[in-house]
Amino acid sequence: MYLIKKLIVCLDQTPLDQTLIEYASFIAKVNQTKKNLLFEHYKKNLSIPKEVLEEFPNLIENMINERKEAMEKLVNEHFRELKGATISYVVKEGNLSKKILKLAEEKSADMIIIGRKVELPGTGVAAQRLARRASCSLLIVPEGSKPGVSKLLVPSDFSDYSKDALEEAIMIASKYGGKTEIVCQNVFSVPSGYHFTGKSYEEFTEIMKMHAEINYKKFIRKIDTKGIKITPIYTKDDDDDPVKEIVSKALEIKADGIIIGAKGRTAATALFIGSMAERLIQFNDSLPLLVTRPKGKNAGILDYILEI
Repeated sequence: MYLIKKLIVCLDQTPLDQTLIEYASFIAKVNQTKKNLLFEHYKKNLSIPKEVLEEFPNLIENMINERKEAMEKLVNEHFRELKGATISYVVKEGNLSKKILKLAEEKSADMIIIGRKVELPGTGVAAQRLARRASCSLLIVPEGSKPGVSKLLVPSDFSDYSKDALEEAIMIASKYGGKTEIVCQNVFSVPSGYHFTGKSYEEFTEIMKMHAEINYKKFIRKIDTKGIKITPIYTKDDDDDPVKEIVSKALEIKADGIIIGAKGRTAATALFIGSMAERLIQFNDSLPLLVTRPKGKNAGILDYILEI
């Protein structure tokens, strides 16, 4: 995985902005980030009559400058700036998702931070669209969240993209001073035809758990844990909805966040972030969710599909 050196933080003129700036400050401090890009736009295209613009030619420029000044003031209040760090402000009109994706590619961003609204008005940024198309990792922060990495939950099916997520968690923990505990959760289910084996439900549950434990041992041997404490847990899914089990476990252990890998690892497959990640983005409004992707692995030639 890679260090977070360039951030794009998406603000929208709501109280959620303070939370996102605090997260950006925390991440920058942990990673010694040298550049932060704070991105803002007007929610809709500026529909100002031509006649008005002719009478007041500096209207749009003044509006943009006003927003930049407001952003700078808020950032100065809540961002603990690092020595040598560069902070830029971008204000544009148009489709927010497209602007963010273009900016992320142009600036070779390492992470995009967006907010998740729960009670605040507005729909917020289209997180799934960004998760599918971004060429970097995406951090989704619900309103009211507080920065921290004392405990992280990493769901795992022992795949390559699960490995990406766990390695990201390990890197975060090591940058944080090795004080983070990582909980690696495997959610398994008992197949419906278990009774044909002659085993009881309880017996087959133990069989499934045993194989999960074996697969975890094989999985973890391939990873440099850097001495970070990693606790494996195995959760049986009884209602065919592993995402609920993941969020429930994260809340139970008081995790500071969930980290999951995007399924697509190449330009040809990056559109498919995986059903687990999709459902977590939809269902989880309680905890920060980091969707990791190897840098530069965006949707590439499949972009046109999203325009249909």
